Amino acid sequence: MSNRKKDISMRNLINSFRNAFRGFSLLFKYEYNLYIQLIFALLVIVAGFIFKISSIEWAIQTIVIGLVIFSELINTSIEKIMDFIYPEYSEKVKDIKDLSAGAVLFTVIISIAIACFIYIPKIFFKIT
Repeated sequence: MSNRKKDISMRNLINSFRNAFRGFSLLFKYEYNLYIQLIFALLVIVAGFIFKISSIEWAIQTIVIGLVIFSELINTSIEKIMDFIYPEYSEKVKDIKDLSAGAVLFTVIISIAIACFIYIPKIFFKIT
């Protein structure tokens, strides 16, 4: 039990955050798709201000943006793990990487659907 208390220190907490931020910076370094996703995230954030979306819509939109970035982090992690443990080409590794990329695609499709639910009625009612 005393070892557990030693593990919880300010230094360890700071190092954990430092490592997490380093991991996030690696995502920026290796995943150019993230830039596209961030541009679209910025566009829907701007649209949120233009169309004055509700607090619930802001919450849903923020969660969806986070899920897309989260899925990209997981996808990149899986790809790096597979490259590390099996650097030569393999159909099985390709399948694993494609499944992981498919998870990102699925999350993006869901986020587009949610954006449509939020913004199409606002665009329609704003025009008429």
